[in-house]
Amino acid sequence: MKLLFEETKLGNMKLKNRFVRSATWENMATEEGLLTDPLIKIYEDLAKSDVGLIITGYANVLQEEKPNPGMMGIYSDKFVNEYQKLTNLVHEYGSKIIMQIAYGGTKTTYQTEERIIYAPSEIPERSTHTVGKAMTKEEIVIVENAFADAAKRIQEAGFDGVEIHGAHTYLINQFLSPYYNKRTDEYGGSLDNRMRFLNEIYGKIRKQVGQDFTIVIKLTSSEFFDGGLTFDDTRQICKKMEQIGVDAIEFFGLSRPLLAEPDLIKRWKEGVRKKAICLSCSKCRTNDGNYCTIFKKG
Repeated sequence: MKLLFEETKLGNMKLKNRFVRSATWENMATEEGLLTDPLIKIYEDLAKSDVGLIITGYANVLQEEKPNPGMMGIYSDKFVNEYQKLTNLVHEYGSKIIMQIAYGGTKTTYQTEERIIYAPSEIPERSTHTVGKAMTKEEIVIVENAFADAAKRIQEAGFDGVEIHGAHTYLINQFLSPYYNKRTDEYGGSLDNRMRFLNEIYGKIRKQVGQDFTIVIKLTSSEFFDGGLTFDDTRQICKKMEQIGVDAIEFFGLSRPLLAEPDLIKRWKEGVRKKAICLSCSKCRTNDGNYCTIFKKG
């Protein structure tokens, strides 16, 4: 436990401890993706509880691409001043905060009839059964640029870094997956080709934010079904990410216990080492957002 409270570095970020709150969809932003007082309070409570690094819930990089209601937005410059209030607040407590950005793609059932949803190939998503439009190279560039522009806004808003969401069958994950990616151009086929979309997104982000801004990538370890992404594939992807300069890859963090006890880290730091009350029941994943349905709501 003592090691967890030691200072450490992640990229160029100096963290006061090793506790990381992983990204969590709260369903508390406005329809446009703007912050609300209850959402700000969640992040303030996490910072008050001495969480070393807070990763926000995912934010959409294109206005029309919204996999879930109530998620934060970062698709426009109008968000920069809005998020500066949040980053300043978190920094007052000595915590660091990075924003997760994503393109959901076909991992959604939200307003699917009202918008065009991109995918690497026209393969139904296994859980939602949503089918997307196979992207042209021009559309690939549009999405890549949207990620890069979003990262620049994140930097300008005072965040300490950005996390690229490459997991959970979202668009980047689908490009990496041999199950979902059936392309025959330079973005499909071999693992090197399937990594191209992620590599290009990273490269464009790095060009926008410079070498000193921390870039983290979240990956799926395995898709756990025949024909999907394997552990060996992910090992190779991780090696490639290290080679091109990614600062960190996310495989470990806290979310569910902090939904039940936002002050968990603080009480551990103060010496109250009783077990977390979280039951790991996963009932916190609801259609209304992620919150503890047993001990705490909101």
